[in-house]
Amino acid sequence: QVQLVESGGGLVQPGGSVRLSCVASGFNLEYYAIGWFRQAPGKEREGVSCISNSDGSTYYANSVKGRFTISRDNAKNTVYLQMNSLKPEDAARYYCAAIHGYYTGSAYCRADGMDYWGKGTLVTVSS
Repeated sequence: QVQLVESGGGLVQPGGSVRLSCVASGFNLEYYAIGWFRQAPGKEREGVSCISNSDGSTYYANSVKGRFTISRDNAKNTVYLQMNSLKPEDAARYYCAAIHGYYTGSAYCRADGMDYWGKGTLVTVSS
């Protein structure tokens, strides 16, 4: 059974940090590019960051550039999102998603192109 399971969300104070994990099962993450997306109440799902499985290149939305870091460990079939200097506007449900094939650049980092999705993990940023 193909699954993506996110974890690591929770309540964090503004300026704080959290690391999200996304573990894949039922398929080999090595053959997929991975993205992190988020959706806040009343807003559309937006791409946060993606990481290539071709050359390891990464993409970040302007709103998180310099604060978030995406990484992957193919041996553990896991992708991470390190989130630093969190702001209240970062609060959302964060989803990881996978697209099969070899990709680089940023054009593939779109919610409507992903093949598999996790159920998300909630990040709340509040004092």
